[in-house]
Amino acid sequence: MLGALADDFTGATDLAMALVARGFRTVVSIGEAPSSASPASASPASADAVVVALKTRTIEPSQAVAASRDALRSLQEMGATQIYDKYCSTFDSTPRGNIGPVLDALMTDLGASLTVVVPSFPAAGRTVVNGQLYVHGTPLAESPMRHHPLTPMTDSDVPRLLAAQSSAVVRLVTLETVRAGVASVRAALDRFLEDEAVAVVVDAESEGDLVTIAAACADLPLITGGSGLALGLTGPGAPPVRLPARGGPQVVLAGSASVATMGQIEHARSRMPHRRLDLAELRQDFPAHVGSLVSWARSSWSSSPVLIYAVGDPSDVEAAVPDGAVPASELIERALAQLASDLADAGCRELIVAGGETSGAVVSALGVRELVIGQPVAAGVTWASGVSRGREMNLLLKSGNFGDVDLMSAAWGVLA
Repeated sequence: MLGALADDFTGATDLAMALVARGFRTVVSIGEAPSSASPASASPASADAVVVALKTRTIEPSQAVAASRDALRSLQEMGATQIYDKYCSTFDSTPRGNIGPVLDALMTDLGASLTVVVPSFPAAGRTVVNGQLYVHGTPLAESPMRHHPLTPMTDSDVPRLLAAQSSAVVRLVTLETVRAGVASVRAALDRFLEDEAVAVVVDAESEGDLVTIAAACADLPLITGGSGLALGLTGPGAPPVRLPARGGPQVVLAGSASVATMGQIEHARSRMPHRRLDLAELRQDFPAHVGSLVSWARSSWSSSPVLIYAVGDPSDVEAAVPDGAVPASELIERALAQLASDLADAGCRELIVAGGETSGAVVSALGVRELVIGQPVAAGVTWASGVSRGREMNLLLKSGNFGDVDLMSAAWGVLA
Protein backbone atom coordinates (compact mmCIF):
# COMPACT_ATOMS: atom_id res chain seq x y z
CA MET A 1 0.00 0.00 0.00
CA LEU A 2 1.11 3.55 -0.74
CA GLY A 3 0.81 5.92 2.20
CA ALA A 4 0.74 9.64 1.53
CA LEU A 5 0.82 12.83 3.58
CA ALA A 6 -0.47 16.07 2.07
CA ASP A 7 0.26 19.44 3.67
CA ASP A 8 -3.22 20.83 3.00
CA PHE A 9 -6.69 19.61 2.10
CA THR A 10 -6.76 20.67 -1.54
CA GLY A 11 -3.36 19.05 -2.00
CA ALA A 12 -4.75 15.80 -0.63
CA THR A 13 -7.64 15.71 -3.10
CA ASP A 14 -5.30 16.80 -5.87
CA LEU A 15 -2.97 13.87 -5.11
CA ALA A 16 -5.83 11.42 -4.67
CA MET A 17 -7.24 12.48 -8.04
CA ALA A 18 -3.91 11.65 -9.68
CA LEU A 19 -3.72 8.29 -7.90
CA VAL A 20 -7.26 7.36 -8.92
CA ALA A 21 -6.37 8.22 -12.51
CA ARG A 22 -3.48 5.77 -12.25
CA GLY A 23 -5.72 2.96 -11.02
CA PHE A 24 -5.28 3.16 -7.25
CA ARG A 25 -8.27 2.56 -4.96
CA THR A 26 -7.73 5.63 -2.80
CA VAL A 27 -9.04 6.82 0.56
CA VAL A 28 -8.51 10.42 1.71
CA SER A 29 -8.53 10.73 5.48
CA ILE A 30 -8.89 14.12 7.15
CA GLY A 31 -6.27 14.91 9.74
CA GLU A 32 -5.16 11.39 10.60
CA ALA A 33 -4.91 7.95 9.04
CA PRO A 34 -8.23 6.05 9.21
CA SER A 35 -8.62 3.37 11.82
CA SER A 36 -11.90 1.84 10.67
CA ALA A 37 -13.63 1.00 7.43
CA SER A 38 -14.85 3.91 5.40
CA PRO A 39 -18.60 4.13 4.74
CA ALA A 40 -17.76 4.98 1.14
CA SER A 41 -16.67 2.90 -1.81
CA ALA A 42 -13.13 2.20 -0.58
CA SER A 43 -12.03 1.27 2.93
CA PRO A 44 -8.58 1.48 4.48
CA ALA A 45 -8.35 -2.32 4.47
CA SER A 46 -9.02 -2.56 0.72
CA ALA A 47 -7.32 0.63 -0.43
CA ASP A 48 -4.22 0.66 -2.60
CA ALA A 49 -3.42 4.17 -1.36
CA VAL A 50 -4.33 6.19 1.73
CA VAL A 51 -3.80 9.97 1.64
CA VAL A 52 -3.81 11.79 4.97
CA ALA A 53 -4.94 15.40 4.56
CA LEU A 54 -3.04 17.52 7.08
CA LYS A 55 -3.09 21.27 7.62
CA THR A 56 0.63 21.79 7.99
CA ARG A 57 1.68 24.12 5.17
CA THR A 58 1.81 27.34 7.16
CA ILE A 59 1.76 26.31 10.84
CA GLU A 60 4.85 26.38 13.03
CA PRO A 61 7.53 23.96 11.71
CA SER A 62 7.65 22.00 14.97
CA GLN A 63 3.89 21.46 14.82
CA ALA A 64 4.07 20.43 11.16
CA VAL A 65 6.78 17.90 11.97
CA ALA A 66 4.83 16.45 14.90
CA ALA A 67 1.61 16.07 12.86
CA SER A 68 3.50 14.50 9.96
CA ARG A 69 5.27 12.02 12.23
CA ASP A 70 1.97 10.99 13.82
CA ALA A 71 0.45 10.40 10.39
CA LEU A 72 3.51 8.44 9.28
CA ARG A 73 3.25 6.11 12.26
CA SER A 74 -0.41 5.44 11.53
CA LEU A 75 0.31 4.74 7.87
CA GLN A 76 3.11 2.34 8.82
CA GLU A 77 0.77 0.51 11.19
CA MET A 78 -1.64 0.09 8.27
CA GLY A 79 1.10 -1.55 6.21
CA ALA A 80 2.27 1.28 3.93
CA THR A 81 5.36 0.12 2.05
CA GLN A 82 6.22 3.48 0.47
CA ILE A 83 5.54 6.99 1.77
CA TYR A 84 4.69 9.95 -0.48
CA ASP A 85 5.22 13.39 1.06
CA LYS A 86 3.06 15.76 -1.01
CA TYR A 87 3.56 19.53 -0.96
CA CYS A 88 2.52 22.31 -3.32
CA SER A 89 3.87 22.27 -6.87
CA THR A 90 4.99 25.88 -6.35
CA PHE A 91 7.06 24.72 -3.35
CA ASP A 92 5.18 27.05 -0.98
CA SER A 93 7.52 27.40 1.96
CA THR A 94 9.87 29.79 3.75
CA PRO A 95 13.50 29.49 4.93
CA ARG A 96 12.10 28.21 8.26
CA GLY A 97 10.01 25.48 6.61
CA ASN A 98 7.84 23.60 6.41
CA ILE A 99 8.89 21.40 3.49
CA GLY A 100 12.47 20.89 4.66
CA PRO A 101 11.81 20.10 8.34
CA VAL A 102 9.06 17.60 7.46
CA LEU A 103 11.26 15.94 4.83
CA ASP A 104 14.11 15.65 7.36
CA ALA A 105 11.83 14.09 9.98
CA LEU A 106 10.33 11.56 7.56
CA MET A 107 13.78 10.52 6.33
CA THR A 108 14.92 10.02 9.91
CA ASP A 109 11.88 8.01 10.99
CA LEU A 110 11.99 5.84 7.87
CA GLY A 111 15.75 5.33 8.02
CA ALA A 112 15.92 6.66 4.47
CA SER A 113 19.35 7.79 3.26
CA LEU A 114 17.99 9.26 0.02
CA THR A 115 14.78 10.75 -1.32
CA VAL A 116 13.71 12.71 -4.38
CA VAL A 117 12.18 16.17 -4.59
CA VAL A 118 9.87 16.51 -7.61
CA PRO A 119 7.54 19.54 -7.48
CA SER A 120 6.80 19.44 -11.23
CA PHE A 121 3.16 19.18 -12.34
CA PRO A 122 3.26 19.82 -16.11
CA ALA A 123 -0.52 19.55 -16.55
CA ALA A 124 -0.86 22.57 -14.26
CA GLY A 125 2.04 24.44 -15.85
CA ARG A 126 4.63 23.68 -13.14
CA THR A 127 7.99 22.45 -14.47
CA VAL A 128 11.56 22.24 -13.17
CA VAL A 129 14.54 22.62 -15.51
CA ASN A 130 18.12 22.88 -14.19
CA GLY A 131 16.59 23.11 -10.73
CA GLN A 132 14.60 26.24 -11.64
CA LEU A 133 10.86 26.11 -11.00
CA TYR A 134 8.61 27.64 -13.66
CA VAL A 135 4.89 28.46 -13.53
CA HIS A 136 3.44 28.41 -17.06
CA GLY A 137 6.90 29.23 -18.39
CA THR A 138 7.54 32.10 -15.96
CA PRO A 139 10.19 31.69 -13.24
CA LEU A 140 8.51 31.16 -9.88
CA ALA A 141 10.04 34.33 -8.45
CA GLU A 142 8.45 36.37 -11.25
CA SER A 143 5.05 34.68 -11.04
CA PRO A 144 2.08 35.85 -8.93
CA MET A 145 3.38 33.56 -6.17
CA ARG A 146 5.96 36.24 -5.32
CA HIS A 147 3.08 38.16 -3.70
CA HIS A 148 1.63 35.25 -1.70
CA PRO A 149 0.60 36.67 1.72
CA LEU A 150 1.86 33.66 3.73
CA THR A 151 4.62 32.10 1.64
CA PRO A 152 5.93 34.68 -0.84
CA MET A 153 8.12 32.85 -3.33
CA THR A 154 10.97 35.19 -4.29
CA ASP A 155 13.46 32.54 -5.45
CA SER A 156 12.98 30.06 -8.34
CA ASP A 157 15.91 27.79 -7.44
CA VAL A 158 14.51 24.63 -5.79
CA PRO A 159 17.85 23.27 -4.53
CA ARG A 160 18.60 26.63 -2.89
CA LEU A 161 15.09 26.89 -1.42
CA LEU A 162 15.37 23.40 0.08
CA ALA A 163 18.93 23.80 1.35
CA ALA A 164 17.85 26.86 3.37
CA GLN A 165 15.41 24.77 5.42
CA SER A 166 16.71 21.18 5.37
CA SER A 167 19.65 19.45 7.03
CA ALA A 168 19.93 17.01 4.11
CA VAL A 169 22.59 17.30 1.44
CA VAL A 170 20.77 18.70 -1.60
CA ARG A 171 21.69 17.41 -5.07
CA LEU A 172 20.27 17.84 -8.58
CA VAL A 173 19.48 15.43 -11.42
CA THR A 174 18.98 17.37 -14.64
CA LEU A 175 16.56 16.86 -17.48
CA GLU A 176 19.32 15.44 -19.67
CA THR A 177 19.74 12.52 -17.26
CA VAL A 178 15.97 12.02 -16.97
CA ARG A 179 15.58 11.90 -20.75
CA ALA A 180 18.30 9.23 -20.91
CA GLY A 181 15.91 6.81 -19.18
CA VAL A 182 15.15 4.95 -15.98
CA ALA A 183 18.56 3.30 -15.66
CA SER A 184 20.28 6.64 -16.09
CA VAL A 185 18.24 8.25 -13.29
CA ARG A 186 18.74 5.25 -11.02
CA ALA A 187 22.50 5.34 -11.59
CA ALA A 188 22.58 9.07 -10.81
CA LEU A 189 20.68 8.51 -7.56
CA ASP A 190 22.98 5.63 -6.57
CA ARG A 191 26.01 7.88 -6.94
CA PHE A 192 24.61 10.13 -4.21
CA LEU A 193 24.27 7.33 -1.65
CA GLU A 194 27.76 8.03 -0.33
CA ASP A 195 26.30 11.06 1.45
CA GLU A 196 24.57 10.43 4.79
CA ALA A 197 21.17 11.97 3.99
CA VAL A 198 20.48 13.23 0.49
CA ALA A 199 17.48 15.02 -1.02
CA VAL A 200 17.75 14.98 -4.81
CA VAL A 201 15.85 17.59 -6.81
CA VAL A 202 14.91 16.00 -10.14
CA ASP A 203 14.03 18.02 -13.24
CA ALA A 204 10.77 17.21 -15.05
CA GLU A 205 9.09 18.99 -17.93
CA SER A 206 6.53 16.42 -19.12
CA GLU A 207 4.40 13.56 -17.84
CA GLY A 208 6.80 11.19 -19.59
CA ASP A 209 9.60 12.56 -17.42
CA LEU A 210 7.51 11.83 -14.33
CA VAL A 211 6.94 8.23 -15.47
CA THR A 212 10.72 7.81 -15.81
CA ILE A 213 11.38 9.31 -12.37
CA ALA A 214 8.70 7.24 -10.64
CA ALA A 215 10.08 4.02 -12.15
CA ALA A 216 13.59 4.90 -10.99
CA CYS A 217 12.30 5.55 -7.46
CA ALA A 218 10.08 2.48 -7.11
CA ASP A 219 12.18 1.00 -4.29
CA LEU A 220 12.72 4.19 -2.28
CA PRO A 221 10.94 4.21 1.10
CA LEU A 222 10.17 7.93 0.70
CA ILE A 223 9.35 10.03 -2.34
CA THR A 224 8.40 13.71 -2.17
CA GLY A 225 6.89 16.23 -4.54
CA GLY A 226 3.76 17.77 -5.94
CA SER A 227 0.86 15.60 -7.08
CA GLY A 228 2.34 15.41 -10.58
CA LEU A 229 4.76 12.67 -9.51
CA ALA A 230 1.78 10.39 -8.86
CA LEU A 231 0.99 10.47 -12.58
CA GLY A 232 4.14 8.41 -13.09
CA LEU A 233 3.01 5.66 -10.72
CA THR A 234 1.15 2.54 -11.77
CA GLY A 235 -1.72 1.15 -9.73
CA PRO A 236 -3.66 -2.11 -10.06
CA GLY A 237 -6.22 -0.64 -12.44
CA ALA A 238 -9.21 0.04 -10.18
CA PRO A 239 -12.03 1.87 -12.05
CA PRO A 240 -12.80 5.49 -11.04
CA VAL A 241 -15.89 6.39 -8.99
CA ARG A 242 -18.66 8.55 -10.49
CA LEU A 243 -20.45 10.65 -7.92
CA PRO A 244 -24.15 11.44 -8.33
CA ALA A 245 -25.48 14.99 -8.19
CA ARG A 246 -27.04 15.54 -4.76
CA GLY A 247 -29.65 18.05 -5.85
CA GLY A 248 -30.72 21.11 -3.91
CA PRO A 249 -28.81 24.32 -3.15
CA GLN A 250 -25.28 24.85 -4.46
CA VAL A 251 -22.73 27.24 -2.91
CA VAL A 252 -19.27 28.60 -3.74
CA LEU A 253 -17.08 29.79 -0.86
CA ALA A 254 -13.86 31.49 -1.95
CA GLY A 255 -11.19 32.45 0.56
CA SER A 256 -8.20 32.52 -1.78
CA ALA A 257 -6.59 35.76 -2.90
CA SER A 258 -4.73 34.13 -5.80
CA VAL A 259 -4.82 35.68 -9.26
CA ALA A 260 -6.50 32.56 -10.67
CA THR A 261 -9.26 32.58 -8.07
CA MET A 262 -9.89 36.30 -8.50
CA GLY A 263 -10.38 35.67 -12.23
CA GLN A 264 -12.81 32.87 -11.46
CA ILE A 265 -14.72 35.11 -9.06
CA GLU A 266 -14.98 37.86 -11.66
CA HIS A 267 -16.37 35.34 -14.16
CA ALA A 268 -18.81 33.87 -11.63
CA ARG A 269 -20.14 37.26 -10.46
CA SER A 270 -21.67 37.83 -13.89
CA ARG A 271 -23.50 34.50 -13.68
CA MET A 272 -24.70 33.97 -10.12
CA PRO A 273 -25.84 35.89 -7.03
CA HIS A 274 -22.83 36.96 -5.00
CA ARG A 275 -21.74 38.69 -1.81
CA ARG A 276 -18.31 39.64 -0.48
CA LEU A 277 -17.29 39.20 3.14
CA ASP A 278 -17.03 42.56 4.89
CA LEU A 279 -14.05 42.40 7.24
CA ALA A 280 -15.09 45.50 9.13
CA GLU A 281 -18.51 44.02 9.85
CA LEU A 282 -16.95 40.69 10.84
CA ARG A 283 -14.73 42.51 13.32
CA GLN A 284 -17.64 44.53 14.68
CA ASP A 285 -20.20 41.71 15.01
CA PHE A 286 -19.09 38.34 13.64
CA PRO A 287 -22.31 36.37 14.31
CA ALA A 288 -24.53 39.09 12.84
CA HIS A 289 -22.58 39.38 9.59
CA VAL A 290 -22.38 35.61 9.10
CA GLY A 291 -26.09 35.32 9.92
CA SER A 292 -26.97 37.98 7.35
CA LEU A 293 -25.00 36.13 4.66
CA VAL A 294 -26.73 32.85 5.52
CA SER A 295 -30.15 34.53 5.23
CA TRP A 296 -29.16 36.12 1.91
CA ALA A 297 -27.89 32.80 0.51
CA ARG A 298 -31.07 30.96 1.48
CA SER A 299 -33.18 33.59 -0.23
CA SER A 300 -31.05 33.53 -3.40
CA TRP A 301 -30.10 29.90 -4.12
CA SER A 302 -33.36 28.51 -5.49
CA SER A 303 -32.49 29.01 -9.17
CA SER A 304 -28.69 29.32 -9.21
CA PRO A 305 -25.56 28.55 -7.21
CA VAL A 306 -24.56 31.43 -4.93
CA LEU A 307 -21.07 32.84 -4.39
CA ILE A 308 -19.59 34.23 -1.18
CA TYR A 309 -16.01 35.41 -1.51
CA ALA A 310 -13.30 37.22 0.41
CA VAL A 311 -11.21 38.89 -2.30
CA GLY A 312 -12.48 39.97 -5.72
CA ASP A 313 -9.52 42.17 -6.65
CA PRO A 314 -6.25 43.23 -4.95
CA SER A 315 -7.87 46.33 -3.45
CA ASP A 316 -10.05 44.07 -1.29
CA VAL A 317 -7.03 42.87 0.70
CA GLU A 318 -7.04 44.45 4.15
CA ALA A 319 -4.27 47.04 4.28
CA ALA A 320 -3.73 47.01 8.04
CA VAL A 321 -4.90 45.01 11.02
CA PRO A 322 -6.00 46.95 14.11
CA ASP A 323 -3.76 46.43 17.13
CA GLY A 324 -4.64 43.19 18.86
CA ALA A 325 -7.15 42.20 16.18
CA VAL A 326 -7.46 38.80 14.56
CA PRO A 327 -5.52 38.69 11.24
CA ALA A 328 -7.69 38.93 8.13
CA SER A 329 -6.72 35.45 6.91
CA GLU A 330 -7.84 33.85 10.17
CA LEU A 331 -11.05 35.87 10.25
CA ILE A 332 -11.89 34.82 6.68
CA GLU A 333 -11.27 31.15 7.44
CA ARG A 334 -13.50 31.30 10.52
CA ALA A 335 -16.28 33.07 8.64
CA LEU A 336 -16.30 30.73 5.65
CA ALA A 337 -16.11 27.68 7.91
CA GLN A 338 -19.12 28.91 9.88
CA LEU A 339 -20.98 29.69 6.66
CA ALA A 340 -20.30 26.19 5.34
CA SER A 341 -21.63 24.64 8.53
CA ASP A 342 -24.75 26.82 8.66
CA LEU A 343 -25.51 26.44 4.95
CA ALA A 344 -25.12 22.66 5.13
CA ASP A 345 -27.61 22.63 8.00
CA ALA A 346 -29.92 24.70 5.78
CA GLY A 347 -29.83 22.12 2.98
CA CYS A 348 -26.71 22.72 0.85
CA ARG A 349 -25.30 19.39 -0.39
CA GLU A 350 -22.89 20.60 -3.08
CA LEU A 351 -20.10 23.02 -2.24
CA ILE A 352 -17.12 24.47 -4.10
CA VAL A 353 -14.37 25.81 -1.82
CA ALA A 354 -11.44 27.87 -3.17
CA GLY A 355 -8.21 28.03 -1.19
CA GLY A 356 -6.19 25.40 0.66
CA GLU A 357 -6.43 26.96 4.11
CA THR A 358 -10.11 27.75 3.57
CA SER A 359 -10.78 24.17 2.49
CA GLY A 360 -9.16 22.86 5.64
CA ALA A 361 -11.29 25.11 7.82
CA VAL A 362 -14.48 24.20 5.94
CA VAL A 363 -13.93 20.44 6.02
CA SER A 364 -13.14 20.58 9.73
CA ALA A 365 -16.28 22.62 10.41
CA LEU A 366 -18.39 20.12 8.48
CA GLY A 367 -16.95 17.22 10.48
CA VAL A 368 -15.97 15.28 7.35
CA ARG A 369 -13.45 12.54 8.21
CA GLU A 370 -12.95 10.80 4.86
CA LEU A 371 -13.39 11.64 1.19
CA VAL A 372 -14.12 9.52 -1.86
CA ILE A 373 -12.65 10.96 -5.06
CA GLY A 374 -15.05 11.36 -7.96
CA GLN A 375 -15.07 13.14 -11.31
CA PRO A 376 -12.10 15.32 -12.31
CA VAL A 377 -12.90 18.92 -13.29
CA ALA A 378 -9.49 20.33 -14.29
CA ALA A 379 -5.82 19.62 -13.65
CA GLY A 380 -5.56 19.20 -9.88
CA VAL A 381 -9.28 19.82 -9.31
CA THR A 382 -11.84 17.09 -8.60
CA TRP A 383 -15.21 16.48 -6.99
CA ALA A 384 -15.17 14.39 -3.83
CA SER A 385 -17.84 12.98 -1.53
CA GLY A 386 -17.87 13.03 2.25
CA VAL A 387 -20.28 12.48 5.12
CA SER A 388 -21.15 15.52 7.24
CA ARG A 389 -23.35 14.85 10.29
CA GLY A 390 -24.85 11.81 8.61
CA ARG A 391 -25.45 13.58 5.27
CA GLU A 392 -23.63 12.85 2.01
CA MET A 393 -22.14 15.99 0.45
CA ASN A 394 -20.27 16.68 -2.77
CA LEU A 395 -17.24 18.89 -2.19
CA LEU A 396 -14.85 20.48 -4.66
CA LEU A 397 -11.79 21.61 -2.69
CA LYS A 398 -9.62 23.71 -4.95
CA SER A 399 -6.16 25.18 -4.59
CA GLY A 400 -6.30 28.90 -5.21
CA ASN A 401 -4.09 28.71 -8.28
CA PHE A 402 -5.89 25.86 -10.07
CA GLY A 403 -8.82 25.66 -12.47
CA ASP A 404 -10.09 27.39 -15.60
CA VAL A 405 -11.72 30.82 -15.39
CA ASP A 406 -15.25 29.35 -15.63
CA LEU A 407 -14.71 26.68 -12.96
CA MET A 408 -17.17 28.10 -10.41
CA SER A 409 -20.05 28.02 -12.86
CA ALA A 410 -19.10 25.01 -14.99
CA ALA A 411 -18.01 22.43 -12.40
CA TRP A 412 -21.57 21.52 -11.40
CA GLY A 413 -22.25 20.03 -14.83
CA VAL A 414 -19.50 17.42 -14.36
CA LEU A 415 -21.50 15.53 -11.72
CA ALA A 416 -23.52 12.57 -12.96
